[in-house]
Amino acid sequence: MAIKTYKPYTPSRRYMSNLDNSDITAKASVRSLLVKLPATAGRNNNGRITSRHKEAGAKKLYRIIDFKRNKFGIEGTVATVEYDPNRNCRICLVKYVDGDRRYVLQPKGLNVGDKIISSKEVVDIKVGNAMKLANIPVGTLVHNIELSPGHGGQMARSAGGYAQIMGRDGKYVSLRLPSGEMRYVLGECLATVGAVGNEDFANIVIGKAGRNRHLGIRPQTRGSAMNPVDHPHGGGEGKTGSSGHPVSPWGTPAKGYKTRKKKASDKLIISRRKK
Repeated sequence: MAIKTYKPYTPSRRYMSNLDNSDITAKASVRSLLVKLPATAGRNNNGRITSRHKEAGAKKLYRIIDFKRNKFGIEGTVATVEYDPNRNCRICLVKYVDGDRRYVLQPKGLNVGDKIISSKEVVDIKVGNAMKLANIPVGTLVHNIELSPGHGGQMARSAGGYAQIMGRDGKYVSLRLPSGEMRYVLGECLATVGAVGNEDFANIVIGKAGRNRHLGIRPQTRGSAMNPVDHPHGGGEGKTGSSGHPVSPWGTPAKGYKTRKKKASDKLIISRRKK
């Protein structure tokens, strides 16, 4: 997919870029697969800001995505490739032979007219097919990976994302994740063959603040520009250097401080992500 640039008739347009939408084949979505979600804009049920730098952004409807891929043994055909405002990859509308229609994440190389299937048994190692990790050969790239059988895919779902199957150890399969982390996942968990498409999303340049406002992202203020009452970095005459290590507004160290909580699943991690 190509990155398109613009004629610089304003300063912000000079560096702005966007995706070429020539891969999208449908302008309208399936109404039965749309649902309205409330725009919280970072507020809780009392109306207080609990997540900073968020706003409602442009209006959008949520597309119901089939992360579980639990329509086993029934072949489906890719009918359309569509834009999804809730994620950075494209989605495919799949029509099954029994008449059911579902949205799935579009893997790289899956096009309109292609056939896909989900199975608990061994099927062709073809882009878009979903099966148990235990049935997928070592070295294969997979995405939309379950962490618990039947819970739906939770890993490697963003644009260009994938994990690689590195080996097997009893009932577990070892994966190399996009972050570089190596971990075990149960072989009974489902995964979809291939990498997620739209990998050029990482190369677009927002170009101006207004585009981020449409995405629901509000401006940030530097702590050093605040008063001492507002931030640990605040205060001082003119531009002052930081006294001590950089911290968050609540005093948590901002660089190099480990914040990961201990979980029972930590024992499944073979090696941590690369620094």
